[in-house]
Amino acid sequence: MTDQNDFPLAGLLVVDMCQFLSGPYASLRLQDLGARVIKIERPDGGDLSRRLYLTDTEVGGDSTNFHAINRSKESLALDLKNPADLTALKTLLGKADVVLQNFRPGVIERLGLDYEAVKAINPRIVYASITGYGTEGPWVMRPGQDLLAQARAGLMWLNGDEGQGPVPFGLAVADMLAGSAACQGILACLVRRGITGEGGHVETSLIEALVDFQFEVLTAYLNDGQRQPKRSGFRSAHAYLAAPYGVYPTSDGFLAIAMTPIAKLADLFALEALAPYRDKPKSWFSERDAIKHIIADHVATNTTEHWLSILEPADIWCARVLNWDELVASEGFKVLDMLQTVTREDNVSITTTRAPLRIDGRRPRTSRAAPLIGEQSAAIRREFGL
Repeated sequence: MTDQNDFPLAGLLVVDMCQFLSGPYASLRLQDLGARVIKIERPDGGDLSRRLYLTDTEVGGDSTNFHAINRSKESLALDLKNPADLTALKTLLGKADVVLQNFRPGVIERLGLDYEAVKAINPRIVYASITGYGTEGPWVMRPGQDLLAQARAGLMWLNGDEGQGPVPFGLAVADMLAGSAACQGILACLVRRGITGEGGHVETSLIEALVDFQFEVLTAYLNDGQRQPKRSGFRSAHAYLAAPYGVYPTSDGFLAIAMTPIAKLADLFALEALAPYRDKPKSWFSERDAIKHIIADHVATNTTEHWLSILEPADIWCARVLNWDELVASEGFKVLDMLQTVTREDNVSITTTRAPLRIDGRRPRTSRAAPLIGEQSAAIRREFGL
């Protein structure tokens, strides 16, 4: 359970029937805000993400991925094909404030646990559904998996250099964004319930979250003759933004440079080769590869710290590109206090992240590691009379 009994969602009961990442990410955020989260798992193997390995490291018999996204939750093992267990779940849902599910389309209806069915049991329930591609259309029954959603959403053509082909994000961005969207909807419905007493049904999907993620560039496309974005062929960092926007190798690392007038950069670098582009802002896009080559050749001649010592005092938007070792060792990261170690009675201990927000100046902290399958089943059954 959460350690923050005075946080905004303290006293709320969340039942999470989800697997993998999207739904459990949403319930993790609710748990960080004070809610109690009971995770429903199959007795024979539990959540499939227990075996979704990011590396060959295993902690207490489960993947680090499972631990990261299910810390401090409770596990109730139920076989939903067993009528007695299904009845027990319905009893629990009658006492819950929030329920989340991300079953394949049609499964939740066959179980008799769709929104209308649960609302009949608990009219005040806030019910969240996460799918791959919504509930209508030709993609509904396609696998709702992160890479496949990225493939259908078009955003792979925003990454990498022109000519590379589609480049996916190196993390499960669809799952995390869909979980965030679900969490926003849940919180909004909880606010409404506090005002009117009415619950609600929140629905989102991986594809909807990825479309929203692209709202800025899609709006440009839709209102600019539907011209396809064209990535820079060299050091691309944004399909639309002009030079010098990108990441450049230095003699000892990498330097990121964001939106900066070429004239200002030419002066700071004392770089005559940029003279033809100084006062021609349109060329910063049309000739961005040529400009980037000039900047890259120059930046490669000295260290990252050297260039930062020139650019930062001039208020140029730039940064050293850090790897994880450098990030974790940096004072900027340490002061955020974003890491915590969570433990379990069987001597399982894992270091993971903390919530990305503060409430009244305090960042949520939990102390308990992710549960074993059904670890709290007996206690939960006694407490709720299941």
